[in-house]
Amino acid sequence: MANNPGSRKRARQAVKRNEHNASLRSMVRTYVKKVISAIHSGDYETAQAAYAAAVPKVDIMANKGIIKKNKAARWKSRLNKRVKALKA
Repeated sequence: MANNPGSRKRARQAVKRNEHNASLRSMVRTYVKKVISAIHSGDYETAQAAYAAAVPKVDIMANKGIIKKNKAARWKSRLNKRVKALKA
C-alpha cells in the first residue's frame, strides 16, 4: 500500500493509465479482428480496406508502447500475407 502522498498519487495514476492502455489495446484488437473477419468472408476488396485501416492504428499503438514493435510488425506481416492470398 502507498504510504506517502507521492506514492499514493503514483498508484492513482497507474490505475488510470492501465485503464486507458487497456482500452487502446482493445481498440487495436478490434481493427485486427475486422481484417480477419473480412478475410474469412473471402472478399478481397473489404479485406484490403480493413487492412489499410488497421495498419496505422497498429503502428500508433507500437509507437506509444501499448504493444511491442515486433508484435506490431508480426501482426501486419501475417495479415498482409493472408489478404494477398485472397487475391490469388
